[in-house]
Amino acid sequence: MSWLYLTSGLFLGWSLGANDAANLFGTAVATRMLKFRTAALVGSVFVVLGALAGAHGTTKTLGRLGAIDAPAGAFMVALAAALAVVLLLTRTSLPVSITQAIVGAILGWNLFTGRPTDAKALTQLLSSWLISPLLAGAIAAGLFLLTRAWLQRRRVHLLEVDAWTRAALLAAGAFGAFGLGLNDIANVMGVFVRVSPFPETTRLGPLSATNVEALFLLGGLAIAAGICTYSNRVMLRLGSGLASLSPLAALLVVLSAAIVLFLFGSPALQRLLHAWHLPGWPLVPVSATQSVVGAILGISLARRTGIRLKPLGEIAVGWVVAPVAALTFALVGLFVVQNVFELPVSATPRPAAAARAVAGSRS
Repeated sequence: MSWLYLTSGLFLGWSLGANDAANLFGTAVATRMLKFRTAALVGSVFVVLGALAGAHGTTKTLGRLGAIDAPAGAFMVALAAALAVVLLLTRTSLPVSITQAIVGAILGWNLFTGRPTDAKALTQLLSSWLISPLLAGAIAAGLFLLTRAWLQRRRVHLLEVDAWTRAALLAAGAFGAFGLGLNDIANVMGVFVRVSPFPETTRLGPLSATNVEALFLLGGLAIAAGICTYSNRVMLRLGSGLASLSPLAALLVVLSAAIVLFLFGSPALQRLLHAWHLPGWPLVPVSATQSVVGAILGISLARRTGIRLKPLGEIAVGWVVAPVAALTFALVGLFVVQNVFELPVSATPRPAAAARAVAGSRS
């Protein structure tokens, strides 16, 4: 029975792959610099590698936000986030922030169970929603200005630029997919860490993996399935709907978003900074969608070209609706699971209920 609870996490992973692969390869596919099949294959391989590399990084922040300790509760939180994402995807084909959806669903679990919300973790997550697109936009604008100045100085032939851009788009997409797995695997399987059905050590042929590594491998494969099956539609919408991008600009968008994902998701980078006695920053699951949109806007401002406000407004509405919808779905779903199916959504009773039970026993 415990294995069935993971199906909502797999569904959420599929949703993330269908949605967030567009953030990494959408501009390249829309500008026809890469074929969709190539983008899907490269993205699938590297997102699984990133998921395995980032096993404990961003998961700790989500764990502090809401320590979900019952399989049925984890199932419903992941399902609520997935439903919010899939409904917006299928209705609008707009890229939706998985990070915002899972945060909304976890807050719904906190409200339903009466658990306090960690203010520090929530502040870190909310601030990353603002910082990540601004940082990606600044990186993209800076890279664009530097690259343009270098090309003008070197006077590189257009055919040579085209050939190098295709190869660089593939490499940047692979780096971005690795960063996506590294950063966003917490959104897919983070709520199941405390209730994982895997044993402490799992044998995978000649290899062994901890229960968290096995859980994240499964989540990475679910993300890869989403990339291969549904991401093409969203790629075309994001890559061509917000602003007109040249192949070179598309490359810099992908690279800038990948850098942001890596910065906020790499435990190894944090350890390196600490070893050099340099300040670090919290490892939080940031939105690949927001990073890409920020990078597109940054390059558009650097190029002084127009931005299509209608698609931008639609994407912004999706960012607001996703967490609210996920929170609502979580509250309704948790009520049904607990009261109709009579399954515990938390291993400990609500604080108010516990206080009443203690008072009753004393009387």
